[in-house]
Amino acid sequence: MKYLALLSGGKDSCFNLLHCAKNGHELVAAASLGPGAGKVSEELDSYLYQTVGQDAIELVARALEVPLYRRVITGTAIEQGSEYGSRKSKGVTAIEGDETEDLLALLSEVKAHHPDVLGVSVGAILSNYQRVRVEHVCRRLGLTPLCYLWNRDQGELLQEMINAGMEAILIKVAGIGLTTKHLGKTLSEMHPTLLKLNEQYGAHICGEGGEYESLTLDCPLFKHRIILSEVETVIHSDNSFATVAFLRIKNAHLEAKQPPQDFELDIPSLLDDDFAALRDAAEWSIPPTDIKTKECETYSSVPKITPAVARQVGSWVSISNIERAIQDPIATLTIEEEVTECFQLLEARFNEFGLDVSKCTNINIFLSDIDLFVRVNAVYATFFGSSPPARACVAVDLPHPIRVRLDCVAFVEKSPQDRHALHVQGLSYWAPANIGPYSQAITAGERIFVSGQIGLIPAQLTLPSPRSLAIEAALATQHVSRVIDVLRSTYSREWTGHTQLALYWLTDINGLKRVKSVISASSKVPRSPSLYLVVKDLPKNALVEKQVLVHTGRCAMLDEEEDAIVMHSRTPVYEQHNTNFSDGSNLYWEISYCHGSGEESPGCAIICLKGGDSPLLSDSIRNVRLLPSHLKFARSLSIRLFYSPSRVASYAKIAQSIFGDDETPPTTPIPCSFISTNDFDDWDYVLCILQT
Repeated sequence: MKYLALLSGGKDSCFNLLHCAKNGHELVAAASLGPGAGKVSEELDSYLYQTVGQDAIELVARALEVPLYRRVITGTAIEQGSEYGSRKSKGVTAIEGDETEDLLALLSEVKAHHPDVLGVSVGAILSNYQRVRVEHVCRRLGLTPLCYLWNRDQGELLQEMINAGMEAILIKVAGIGLTTKHLGKTLSEMHPTLLKLNEQYGAHICGEGGEYESLTLDCPLFKHRIILSEVETVIHSDNSFATVAFLRIKNAHLEAKQPPQDFELDIPSLLDDDFAALRDAAEWSIPPTDIKTKECETYSSVPKITPAVARQVGSWVSISNIERAIQDPIATLTIEEEVTECFQLLEARFNEFGLDVSKCTNINIFLSDIDLFVRVNAVYATFFGSSPPARACVAVDLPHPIRVRLDCVAFVEKSPQDRHALHVQGLSYWAPANIGPYSQAITAGERIFVSGQIGLIPAQLTLPSPRSLAIEAALATQHVSRVIDVLRSTYSREWTGHTQLALYWLTDINGLKRVKSVISASSKVPRSPSLYLVVKDLPKNALVEKQVLVHTGRCAMLDEEEDAIVMHSRTPVYEQHNTNFSDGSNLYWEISYCHGSGEESPGCAIICLKGGDSPLLSDSIRNVRLLPSHLKFARSLSIRLFYSPSRVASYAKIAQSIFGDDETPPTTPIPCSFISTNDFDDWDYVLCILQT
């Protein structure tokens, strides 16, 4: 695609251009924000933009031989939170007076002159503040952020910059161990010092903590080299901890050079070593040939479950089995009308609790046909603003004429800081961009809902070719891991993170053993309730999709000495049990739960049943305590009922045996052609229970 460079003149913004070129994108313009006339860069403290080195921006653009568009920063950092703009679809998009709006005006001007521009090169490595705001502006303008440095290891990045022939110098120092003597030094010259400061003080090797700023004098894309003929050292503040000083460029010029026809550039491996081992384990496994899937066709085989049932437990609200009202089965609705009706119903139920859909943390979408995905997504997007909920979407054999079914979990926040979204929308090597209306993950109430991840190649948003279930499974698992790692490193509250539920959606039963081999090869990962669900189809015709629910491990506990509730780190308890009956029926369960204060035991459980028509099974459930003791139905928020349509006639009977006089939690029925756990295959149905 044609793109513009968001240019600071520093090493990161220029190095990202090399990756844009390697990924086939065409640079057509550059854009930069800076202080106004009469202001020197040290007078302007911007949260979003590098302001030192503005004297040389014009030279950098000329060295690239692209037009430069500049604009004065008039705003300030008014909105300093982790999100920008309203979560509501009709809420405030622009924040008047914020410096982010200066960027919108600048990029709008570039688009007016270059309407074919589709992307924006951004050199962000670690800053969520910068990423969120740039992506917000890009979304409003229909531009794709190109962020190939995002979340890369800084030590590797700096070495790659040097290897690529980047000549960048330090033009500002502001970190411990850096002084005026380091100004003007190249990255190569500074490399040992920066590594040493990282080892001694934890300083960011690439200056992501503001330790230093840089200016690029030459790189493989430059048609000219920048020569600094006169500079002045300006000391802003000098103390024993860290000197703040910068170079003011007083005179500089360009020197013609012969740019290379091509250049070497280190591209990170598609899979880290641990996940490459998972791929290998899957490739070496032998798929079974004796398992048959079951047809999912008849409407009569659907368990009768009340639609749009809602429940609140503590700070959580769930609404399950949301679908169109079937007053006249022959009446036809467009898919857009059907999605709208579902969301109107969802809104109405939320309003009963004084909430709206912006409080959603996770939504699951079940479609009758994956070809409806694009049209459904277009309508879905109109109901959300910034930081939309996490999401998974799969195609299943819904009963005619239902084409869309939803279930949703929401969190009642006491303040906006109680809910955090990771919504990365830029192309990178990290994990797939969520350019659509859903976040990679939502953290709320110490739980992390991770969106369903398919095995896309992040830099291209395409599936591997030729198709490979082993690679897709390893990639999906790596994507989940990287999402959790970023969340863990982003927020100040320290937590470990423990998976409490893992769902693996597949489209071909013959891939079941390969996907299971990926899990069994993950020896470092503790066991958790896990399901393998063979369904009709997945987005982009992926072969596998992984969806997880994680608990931070932080649990509210009563401190008896202080007589107060305090947060303690706990590892969830995992338990499992299997009961075989003499008539061939079977009951099996797994549960993961945390010990909290009072009645709280946040966790997930799966109850798997085979031979539901067995009187022995139902009587035993009713009369003998075969279910996990820590499963409390009064605190169960929702149930996803995965079922084989040919075997669900007895579900009502079994539900009565399980729940007895307790109110059945909101339940969403999800037809599957095959259901498996880590140790057993071919379940009739599974109750997947979310507990608070």
